[in-house]
Amino acid sequence: MLVSGCLHNRKEISQLQNKEIELKKAAAKGSKAEQKAKKKQVEEEISRLSAKLKEKHAEELASLGYNNSNENDKSNMDNLVKAIAGVSVATHQDHSKPSKGARRREKRAQQEAAREQRIQDEQSNIVSDRQIEDERLEKKLEPLGFTINEIKPDGHCLYRAVENQLALLSGGSSPYTYQQLREMAAAYMREHASEFLPFFLSENTTDGDSNDSLAERFENYCKEVESTAAWGGQLELGALTHCLKKHILIFSGSFPDVEMGKEYKSDGGPSSSDGTIRLSYHRHAFGLGEHYNSVVPELIT
Repeated sequence: MLVSGCLHNRKEISQLQNKEIELKKAAAKGSKAEQKAKKKQVEEEISRLSAKLKEKHAEELASLGYNNSNENDKSNMDNLVKAIAGVSVATHQDHSKPSKGARRREKRAQQEAAREQRIQDEQSNIVSDRQIEDERLEKKLEPLGFTINEIKPDGHCLYRAVENQLALLSGGSSPYTYQQLREMAAAYMREHASEFLPFFLSENTTDGDSNDSLAERFENYCKEVESTAAWGGQLELGALTHCLKKHILIFSGSFPDVEMGKEYKSDGGPSSSDGTIRLSYHRHAFGLGEHYNSVVPELIT
């Protein structure tokens, strides 16, 4: 029951995300004054809906044995991990040593459980944090003549945003789909493993009882990049900038902007036709953590 509750909650959160994207796109029309007024209305509406959904989910999880109180944090997290991994929350005795695959699933489930926990714990603050981040990003992009093109938050957002940028640069369709970009990034990391392993180690710790070699762990990571909806970040961007031989700029309202692939930078200036891929990084998007969007000239939206 708990796992079905988690999946149901995720579906409703995803529906709210899609609704927010639709409302934002509808608000990006008219004069700047009209857009700002509409944007404020959208933020207020999403804030109201987020609070309502949070309350609903808290009640549903409570009815399924999840209590969002500090004194039960350990048992609640254990239940979430089991639910996401597809394991019954009923107590049972099993002293057999788990397989490597089971340990990997358990670790992935723990990461997903932490994500679910963050949704529950931070939902009340996420709207204001997101508004602050969006306002800072808007002030940074507006003088440059750029704005945000919303990308679907489905785990493929980094690759979809790059795909959108490639289509913009080509003046038509992108030469690569988001799935092909995933495969290209994974292949490049495998071929240049020595360049990526130090960063991989710093971002991916291992359990003390893991028998997997570093090579096996890195290969499993690459497989996830190319065949799942695993979120992409610094490693994948580093691979893509070389695969595509493109200069990449990542704007952020929460952190300093990041520039990658300077060796591929052209002298075309700040225009959208200079060959640069422009993305925006959102730390507080949708209450689910990190997210990437595409940065486009204002006239396009």
